[in-house]
Amino acid sequence: MQIGDVEIKWLGHAGFLIKNSRMIYIDPYNIPETSEKADLILITHSHYDHCSVADMNKVVKEGTTLVIPADCQSKITKFNVPVKMKIVEPGQELDLGNVKINILPAYNVDKPFHSKEEGWVGYLIKMNDVLIYHAGDTDVIPEMQKLTGYGGNEKEFIALLPVGGRFTMTAEEAADAAKLIKPSLAIPIHYGSIVGTEEDAEEFCKLCEEFGVNAKILKKG
Repeated sequence: MQIGDVEIKWLGHAGFLIKNSRMIYIDPYNIPETSEKADLILITHSHYDHCSVADMNKVVKEGTTLVIPADCQSKITKFNVPVKMKIVEPGQELDLGNVKINILPAYNVDKPFHSKEEGWVGYLIKMNDVLIYHAGDTDVIPEMQKLTGYGGNEKEFIALLPVGGRFTMTAEEAADAAKLIKPSLAIPIHYGSIVGTEEDAEEFCKLCEEFGVNAKILKKG
């Protein structure tokens, strides 16, 4: 999908490739060996389906920057090429020139799988007039209120929201999150492999439409 000069590709599950002047991967998992090399890899947390060293090895090149929460560091031993590593926590902002990244919290409210104390994250990626929010593995949390209105000022605000339930939001809860933050476009993620179904994604889009929020299912690319 093309938004301005930014291409957004869903890689399956919670994985994405964002392309403009840089190649940015988020949580690559079960991606092809022939995938394009990364300038940046953003990891939301240390669970195997998000922090997959085998998949990162497919796309790292010399100088690739890995942005990771602290507990991911112990999983990442060595790559075949030298990489850079930035350890982040909620509340930080990274200024990488034409890409700026806000580190946001991601956690469960009433489930034990992703506690707030872990310091796991979502990312708000800012590239010119395009903003992309990858929520990470999260429930609807109070901090999402700070995102309301980001889609104004002639900016495109894309929200990538987990809909699979059990470990994250259900389709209904994710639609509530979309209603709260009011993105230009909401895209369902975290379904179709480990947990969640195509029906969850369809239900999410249907509910978003009822709330007046534009939503779209991306084909796996």
